[in-house]
Amino acid sequence: MADDSFRNDWATKDFYQVLGVQKGASAADIKKAYRKLARENHPDSNPGDDAKHDRFKAVAEAYDVVGDEAKRAKYDEFRALQSRGGFNPGMGGGSGGGFGGGGFNLDDLLRDRTSGGGGIGDMFGDLFGGGGRARAQSRARRGPDVESTATIGFTDALDGVTVSLRLTSDAPCPTCQGTGGKPGTKPHVCPQCEGAGFVVAGSGGAFSINETCPGCGGRQLVYDEACPTCHGSGRGTSARTIQARIPAGVKDGARIRLKGKGGAGEGGGPAGDLFVTVKVTPHRVFGRSGDNLTLDVPVSFDEAALGGEVKIPTLGGAPVTLRLPPGTPNGRTFRVRGKGATRRDGTKGDLLATVEVQVPAQLDPTAREAVEAYRAAMAGKPLRSGLFEA
Repeated sequence: MADDSFRNDWATKDFYQVLGVQKGASAADIKKAYRKLARENHPDSNPGDDAKHDRFKAVAEAYDVVGDEAKRAKYDEFRALQSRGGFNPGMGGGSGGGFGGGGFNLDDLLRDRTSGGGGIGDMFGDLFGGGGRARAQSRARRGPDVESTATIGFTDALDGVTVSLRLTSDAPCPTCQGTGGKPGTKPHVCPQCEGAGFVVAGSGGAFSINETCPGCGGRQLVYDEACPTCHGSGRGTSARTIQARIPAGVKDGARIRLKGKGGAGEGGGPAGDLFVTVKVTPHRVFGRSGDNLTLDVPVSFDEAALGGEVKIPTLGGAPVTLRLPPGTPNGRTFRVRGKGATRRDGTKGDLLATVEVQVPAQLDPTAREAVEAYRAAMAGKPLRSGLFEA
């Protein structure tokens, strides 16, 4: 059913007269008249003057319609229809009167858009309160992105893990629901940006840019009384705990995006995203290089010189045996296929085992005798002769 204020009040207002311009006035003249009246009657300039406050609201209301080209065209069509006797805005829902006296229910004609109808309520609802979409409505804004950090173990990074994250983020103020106004008060179009939500900054030349309006913070509307909780910002804080899945194979320092898990949006806008930076604690034995795991394998001099078999661990699996050929040099790396980190496609990297030949800090008499015998055997084969060749 149509709103009584629509039938009996709004439909009869002459917005051109409110602004002091003719119906055929140009957009520039309408804007000029609005700015002049807004300055003269602005509440900030007339504290305590209720009459001027009401006048300011009426001027803003009028400019809200005729200052917009599309809305003005609909308003003019509406007024023309009224002047031709198309309908009487004071009529109720009876059967009398109407288009050519044929009889209709104005409430049905002006039915709310949510009922699926396409009557005058949909045609002109963006101009008037009640059955249609109101222009005096905050622009839907996407919620802020949220940053968080998750510290996980080395093994969890390879296998994947679900972690609990405690998040604190911006959210619409619970008192005013993000409008910034005191509950129970009504908004009006921001006079600074004239409802655009932004102002033009710069010299007006080629490098002028649009910036968020400082008067309304981009919400397009302002309130005469600010919300006592958020003091007009429209923002509050929200604390919550979510479960986030860290995929297998994640690397230290990786930044994971969880879409729609950030701060709540405003005016029906979508939530922002959550970005989780992953910190991986080091392992006591294993390291990582890309999708491969690394392992330093200590071997004795005789194992490196004579060759042999060395058993080494794998992460989360059974040990494997390295077969060292005779004369294995220090620093040689052996590759064990499929024993590394999990890749994005589900396959695994390799385990890179690097030989580290150990030199004993102390020798018992038997070992010393053996080493001295080795020295004597190698005396005719100097290792550093090539350093002095020209």
